[in-house]
Amino acid sequence: MTWKNLFTSSIGKKLLMSLTGLFLVIFLIIHVGVNACIFINDGGVTFNTAAHFMSHNWVIRIFEIGLFTGLILHIIQGLMIWKQNRAARPVKYTINAATANSKWYSRSMGLLGTLLLFFLIIHISKFFVDTKIAMYTNGGANDATQNLFEEMKVEFQKWWVVVIYVIGVISLFWHLLHGFQSAFQTLGIRHKKYTPIIEIFGIGYSIIVCVLFVLMPISFYMGWIS
Repeated sequence: MTWKNLFTSSIGKKLLMSLTGLFLVIFLIIHVGVNACIFINDGGVTFNTAAHFMSHNWVIRIFEIGLFTGLILHIIQGLMIWKQNRAARPVKYTINAATANSKWYSRSMGLLGTLLLFFLIIHISKFFVDTKIAMYTNGGANDATQNLFEEMKVEFQKWWVVVIYVIGVISLFWHLLHGFQSAFQTLGIRHKKYTPIIEIFGIGYSIIVCVLFVLMPISFYMGWIS
């Protein structure tokens, strides 16, 4: 397969979608691991230390560039596949048997992806952008005084922010539940012995990651973390 086919052919788009999706799955493990530091409940000391390291380590910074590249490619390919599928079936079948052949969330990846995109825009604008501005303030000096824990604490006292995060994480759960298994299937990793293990691992991964993510804003709002 040529580079052109990777971006234009149906198989190429799905392959690129799967690879970028698995890359983002790995990133979520790191991201949720850092976020889980808030549950130590030590006033944000551990979390701020971990967040500062992630923001200022040059290896992580390089990884960050790859992350955003993968994220952008994943979004673009997702929109292209959604448009391609819509064009392939401009008229709905008289008898719709979709429920018999697939799960509702597998048929709703376009909607779930759109909700996730709005959630990411809000998340990045509230936390990521401010962190980067602080890093490059005063001639690029690192801002050791920035307290991301306290910023999160303030933001998650707003009920509407918590609601947006909960909806975003719910969308992420269903997106992961389908995408995790679909990625391995697209890559040709299908075996009667190993596929059930992959499916169970995917379900467990989706539940653990999303529960940890959704507990973060709820814990701040309910005052469980101080």
